[in-house]
Amino acid sequence: MITVRFFAMLKGLAKTEAREYKIEAPITVAELKELLKKDFPALAGVLDSRSLLISINQEFAAKDALIKDGDEVGFLPPFSGG
Repeated sequence: MITVRFFAMLKGLAKTEAREYKIEAPITVAELKELLKKDFPALAGVLDSRSLLISINQEFAAKDALIKDGDEVGFLPPFSGG
């Protein structure tokens, strides 16, 4: 089981803070994004954004990073401020 967490405006678009998924084998971040687009159509445009930040177990990850059973994946919109 993996836990996917949405932060800031992504939480509002997904209408949930988290969702759990059962995976049989490790998947890439890109594969998870495709699954999320089906489950959360409102996130489709944001998930394709190059400025979207992704973390696996609270460490930033690339789109080809592997997600395995027990991992927590976070999706964070770009930050700004001063």
